[in-house]
Amino acid sequence: MDTGRTKPLGITLHDNKAQITVWAPKAKNVICRTYQPNADIILSLQAYGYWYAESEEITAGQRYHFIIDGEVLPDPASRSQPEGVHGPSAVVDLQFDWTDQDYHCSTLRDFIIYEVHVGTFSSTHDFNGIIERLPYLQKLGITAIEIMPVAQFPGERNWGYDGTFLFAVQHSYGGARGLQRLVDACHREGIAIILDVVYNHFGPEGNYVDQYGPYLTDKYQTPWGKAINYDDAWNYGVRDFVCENVRMWFRDFHIDALRLDAVHAIKDFSPSHILQDIRRTTDLLMGKTGRKHYLIAECDLNDKRFLEPLEQNGFAMDAQWLDEFHHALRVAAGEEKKGYYEEFNGIAHLAKAYEQAYVFTGQYSTNRQQFFGSSSEGISGEKFVVFSQNHDQVGNRMLGERSSILFTPDLQRLMAMAVMVSPFTPLLFMGEEWSSQKPFFYFVSHSDPDLIAAVRKGRREEFSDFHGNGEVPDPQDKKTFDDSVLDWTEKDKAAHQRMLYYYQNLIALRKSNTVLRNLKRENIRVNSDLQKNSLILYIEQAKERLICLFNFSPSTQRFAISEDEIWKKMWDTGDNMWGGLSPTVLKDSLAHVPAQTGVILQSSTHIIK
Repeated sequence: MDTGRTKPLGITLHDNKAQITVWAPKAKNVICRTYQPNADIILSLQAYGYWYAESEEITAGQRYHFIIDGEVLPDPASRSQPEGVHGPSAVVDLQFDWTDQDYHCSTLRDFIIYEVHVGTFSSTHDFNGIIERLPYLQKLGITAIEIMPVAQFPGERNWGYDGTFLFAVQHSYGGARGLQRLVDACHREGIAIILDVVYNHFGPEGNYVDQYGPYLTDKYQTPWGKAINYDDAWNYGVRDFVCENVRMWFRDFHIDALRLDAVHAIKDFSPSHILQDIRRTTDLLMGKTGRKHYLIAECDLNDKRFLEPLEQNGFAMDAQWLDEFHHALRVAAGEEKKGYYEEFNGIAHLAKAYEQAYVFTGQYSTNRQQFFGSSSEGISGEKFVVFSQNHDQVGNRMLGERSSILFTPDLQRLMAMAVMVSPFTPLLFMGEEWSSQKPFFYFVSHSDPDLIAAVRKGRREEFSDFHGNGEVPDPQDKKTFDDSVLDWTEKDKAAHQRMLYYYQNLIALRKSNTVLRNLKRENIRVNSDLQKNSLILYIEQAKERLICLFNFSPSTQRFAISEDEIWKKMWDTGDNMWGGLSPTVLKDSLAHVPAQTGVILQSSTHIIK
């Protein structure tokens, strides 16, 4: 796709000169109005509706608006919105003194992902709060931090999925420079940065893009209103806008991977899907820079085309979130079968998830009321990201309860083991590792009273399937946000210290054990016992053998183990050292696994280091 645009979108600084580019294909005239000093710079129409000008009078930090046929508007490609989504844009110099020249992003197979919401991770609510905790995260064993969206949103409290300025880093978090400092600091520690981005909709407040051109279309509807225009008239400017945004994160911020939110909600019937364009954009940039970048999709369609290569007309994403593993795991652990959990059969579906990734592979889904899903055959395990909890699954509960509130410490350790011994890429949600008791609510800080009322109403309606009586926390109330901020003093208390010690050792096992570190889907065989609510993983790889026993039931279960080999415990979730009260006992070719615990056995004739 050649739009004829040769300069970056928005205002960028190069060699003491500002280059100004905006897409407004239906405009009659376009002016860039700068402040202090005040000036009106007239832009000239270029090919395909792009407008362009240069100026030597614009400096970093200067405020400005675009005037489109007399209407004063912030820049849709603004790099900074210091006065919020309704204020003027500000010029940012993205040149940065990087120190990560020797950094090399690890492979997906080596990712141990830690999901973070910048605003609630620390008491400072900004990027510096993450930088201060990097030594802690490295000691925990984290190799990649996934940051929830940072594109400028209304106010200072938001999950980030209401962003309206895709190029502007949230000002209250520290802006563009703060994010660059965070990435550079992470790379010094050998930690990758994954950034959550939203290309399926624009937020409802401060959304001025449609006044520039047909960024949105009535052709489709999404849960958030009009769809982004990827395949209707004038779509080329929108596609160019998104691909330029991808380039910016990788090129100017050295982001290692993008997590693309809810790609199943992207509507695009173009011959080349926007995800394929994003893939090609990423590949071209990697060819120029030599840096490795990943694309990770959130997708609930169970369609392996999202992971298949471009040569097969796939979308060529490097990985996708696997919600179905989470749903099956939670039901196995005792989650009430309501809402989207209703059709998951716990142990049986968890066994299928281990072997086939997707639980629904073409059978009838009562929740969707259709035959749903496809096979994931041929897709390697590291291309699926799994978890026992994440921001969605916690925050979309009415009371924002983490696993630490819903499950016993025994079950928390068992679920963590289930994630870490999978052939997939594991993800933790911030605070999970010390069993944080803090809730994680949904919160916003909109300024439009009608929108605030609509959000409150929507949250109440959302929980009709999940909950009975009870008050939904007010998303607009600052207390809802404050109550969601992590309490770092928790981890120093005895019970939380034991859980943290457990996670540190479990992650170390995943990283150091030759089988678990290199585990392939095809080397796993799974047996489930519905009556015992138990699961057995048989793993054989390079002549090395492991057996993983999971007992989700409320009583001790006995498992027969082969008499042909001598087995030794290498992991026990019930060990006293991390708070377990009932370790597994091996006796007479039987493993006596206590309630809500798990154990990993290895053949003593093939000791695995």
